[in-house]
Amino acid sequence: MEIGIGLAAAVALLTNLASLLKHRGCQSAQPVRITRPLSSARGLAGSPWFLAGWGLAAFAWLIHIAALSLAPISIVQAVLAGGAITLAVLSQRFFGERVEARQWLGLVLGAGGLALLVATLPQIHGSHSGFSLAAIASFEGGLILLAAGVALAHRAERLAARRGVLLAILAGLLFALAGIAIKGLTGGDHSALPLIGVLVVLTVACGGLAQYTTVAALQSGDAIETIGLMGLVANATQIVGGILVFGDPLSPSPIGIALQASAFAMVCLSALLMPSSKDARATPASLQPQ
Repeated sequence: MEIGIGLAAAVALLTNLASLLKHRGCQSAQPVRITRPLSSARGLAGSPWFLAGWGLAAFAWLIHIAALSLAPISIVQAVLAGGAITLAVLSQRFFGERVEARQWLGLVLGAGGLALLVATLPQIHGSHSGFSLAAIASFEGGLILLAAGVALAHRAERLAARRGVLLAILAGLLFALAGIAIKGLTGGDHSALPLIGVLVVLTVACGGLAQYTTVAALQSGDAIETIGLMGLVANATQIVGGILVFGDPLSPSPIGIALQASAFAMVCLSALLMPSSKDARATPASLQPQ
């Protein structure tokens, strides 16, 4: 499990750097259109910044899979969440992005809340990859419904000023859907071929949609609010999935339960602080309601 935690720490740094590279690269590309996937892909491929970020993200994803196979998903995602501070440091020091005070506070609260959640968990042994069919079906089904609701909400005219935020949340949910499916593929009953097929399809479909949604979010929002929210939603959702689906235990003491409730409150507050206080950017043409 220690190796899995070490790999997760490397993933945290690589993923944040990859996201900042992709944010820099997609700013000069034409807005992505889901109805024109090949044209959108060619436009993004013309940016060396984006290609470097995409390649680094793919490498980080492979390491992430290895980490999930070695350690409980709640611990892996908490380590990734703790790496949110590196996002602000990299963004401000190397990419010239201004990080607002409220965003610093949001990143610290989110990382601290998820770290506190895992710190209060009882000692865990093994990778905790086992699950029941009912648990994973219910959790993934609920996430699909939630993601569909967010996808519909971002097209509402009254929410036009915050489409970038909603797209970031949607991308985080899609990454969480894929992450839970990947964790399921590392355990459970591998003799159940239909289940394996469903999890593979879910991983590929949600992973692909998450990539498209990520670019759309990066093109319509600031780096910190977009990348920070995606990571926060994806990590928090997968930690909850670790508890509900894969049986990662909660604290057995009343004090531990109270601390864990406080941790979730910190995460919720951090999500409110992450969006930039500046006026929202103009909505790209590809995101305008049809």
